[in-house]
Amino acid sequence: MMFDWAAQPFFTVVITFVFGPYFAARMAADPVEGQFAWSLTATIAGIVIAVLSPVLGSIANATGNRKRWIGFFAVIKIMALTSLWWAEPGSSVVSIGLLVILASIAAEFSIVFNDSQMPRLVSKDNVGTISDIAWGLGYLGGMIALFAVLLLLAGSLTEGKTLIGIDPLFGLDPKAGEDARITGPLSAIWYLIFILPMFFFTPDTSTGMRIGPAVRSGLSELKSTLGELRHRTGILKFMIARMIYQDGVNGLLILGGAFAVGMFGWDTTEIGLYGIILNVAAVLGCGVASVLDKLLGSKVVVSVTLVMLFIATLGFVSTGPGFTLFGAITLDATDSVGLFGTAAEKVYILYGLLVGLAFGPVQASSRSWLARSVTPEEAGRYFGIYALSGRATTFLATGLNTVLIMMSGSPRLGMASMLIFFAVGLAILVVTPYPADRTHGKA
Repeated sequence: MMFDWAAQPFFTVVITFVFGPYFAARMAADPVEGQFAWSLTATIAGIVIAVLSPVLGSIANATGNRKRWIGFFAVIKIMALTSLWWAEPGSSVVSIGLLVILASIAAEFSIVFNDSQMPRLVSKDNVGTISDIAWGLGYLGGMIALFAVLLLLAGSLTEGKTLIGIDPLFGLDPKAGEDARITGPLSAIWYLIFILPMFFFTPDTSTGMRIGPAVRSGLSELKSTLGELRHRTGILKFMIARMIYQDGVNGLLILGGAFAVGMFGWDTTEIGLYGIILNVAAVLGCGVASVLDKLLGSKVVVSVTLVMLFIATLGFVSTGPGFTLFGAITLDATDSVGLFGTAAEKVYILYGLLVGLAFGPVQASSRSWLARSVTPEEAGRYFGIYALSGRATTFLATGLNTVLIMMSGSPRLGMASMLIFFAVGLAILVVTPYPADRTHGKA
């Protein structure tokens, strides 16, 4: 569970709520071009992750030694994140984008190896509870990191003071983007410290196989696993459904902060507060889901949260200055000048609460759904395929967003494409058995 605590600040403060919006708003010539570049960065990372995750999962099964792989990718992630400090306004979007790609790839590959330990360590009765609590713990860690940035490091562009009215620590200059750039090194240090309990206290296994034979064995095992899926139709349906709806989840995670900044012009303080609100909701959502997953099963939790994400996304794209639900409801356009000064911004936050409540459970209960559907011996290869199903078409979500923005100049239209992924994924999920390995003659 401490792995999730260690890993989440990268996604919270770098990808979603602080560095990502900074990259989109201040590193490119204009916000639309910035959102295009940020979306393209996520698309490239998604393709690499999709291609290599199942291979690495099978290699993990062949070699054991999952912690060794996590450590290898931790070094890459920490170095890439630390280098984000040099992402000054006007610096090369390409070079900084490559650093984000490296960090994203390393983060996702580490998750493959960590998740594949779960069936070996946790019983099927408790895996849903543990998965949801771990995810909630991750969101709590992300929220604490975000609090630290807002209260101590991020100053407003006008006054230069943090949310509690002090000068940013370490003499950080908001006008130079230093309050956003510091999130890279901050996330790296957090990851380095809090990943240690997993290394010290989680048992690992080793087959003794050398890396060369393990790669050949892993590739062969991957081929046989893909062949097995044709006969394990329940797991195949689950993987296809998750491949589609996780695209929408990833797209909303990667693009949501930049979309809000582009629409309302939020600064680091406002986007950070929005992130805290979502993370508080996420911790609550994961706590409730940890109970519901055990009582009602992962399928119910995932299905309900997908409906919530669909409604929230529809709310996002239908809201603008002075209106929501595509103008069916008119809002007061007066700006009070304070934080979230317009009615549209407050309504946007209400939709965001649905995202916060659903984000954690939809992913944690998906993880426990698969953990209940495979044996510990096959967990590595199937969690590699699981990572593939979560990333195989991620470039479609961000790529479709990129293409729609490029063709129409409208980030709103790009974000609306996420609705397709939620709807189609849910439709397939409805006809998927639970657990996914269940057959007609098996309870």
